[in-house]
Amino acid sequence: MNEAPKPDITTEEDIKALVDTFYDHVNRDELLSPVFNEFAQVDWEHHLPKMYAFWSTVLFGSVAYKGQPFPKHLAMPIDRPHFTRWIALFTQTVDELFTGSMAEQAKQKATSIANIFQMKMGLWAVPLVKP
Repeated sequence: MNEAPKPDITTEEDIKALVDTFYDHVNRDELLSPVFNEFAQVDWEHHLPKMYAFWSTVLFGSVAYKGQPFPKHLAMPIDRPHFTRWIALFTQTVDELFTGSMAEQAKQKATSIANIFQMKMGLWAVPLVKP
């Protein structure tokens, strides 16, 4: 039986679905969950709307997000394997839900953001290979 074609990312509801599904994966991941839930003790009710605004700004240019995400990540106990897993889960989530040019752009932007963070943290020597 053929699967129905997946939509591209075109609405704020799509962003919400992407973010919610991605962080559901993160919360079940043995490497990433402890960083978010034990070390950072993320208040998900507060954090998720910020992530909706962030990705809306990144993908749609909505300027909904106001803030600087990098400093919050600097103190976290993360290294290259965490970034590799983050990119893999993000890519997997996009591929589960969406297809199209905006979906591809989301994966590219996520990889670029992860690479910039790693470079700023002194972790990055060569670009990560896409999963």
